[in-house]
Amino acid sequence: MTFSTDNDGFLLNLADWNADVAQSIASNEGIELSDAHWEILHSLREFHAKYDLSPAMRPLTRHLKESLGPEKSTSIYLLKLFPGSPAKIAAKIAGLPRPENCL
Repeated sequence: MTFSTDNDGFLLNLADWNADVAQSIASNEGIELSDAHWEILHSLREFHAKYDLSPAMRPLTRHLKESLGPEKSTSIYLLKLFPGSPAKIAAKIAGLPRPENCL
């Protein structure tokens, strides 16, 4: 498995992403991926495919509310899965570019 990242761990080539790459990036973030994580990651990739951008927190929660339901779209739920900066960390693990407005 060969892939390159920038200094912050984001993939340089989005086509390099697969489940093994996601596991590796998640491991670097101290996250063990569960089914709940994969649900968010796949939804994020669908968002990116549709809009060609990685959502910041508010658009992410709106999208998740529509695609996965209100219980899986709250900031608290996302913080439990992706501690710190959920939109940024989830995008990184999903192999997407850094969301705008995420430091």
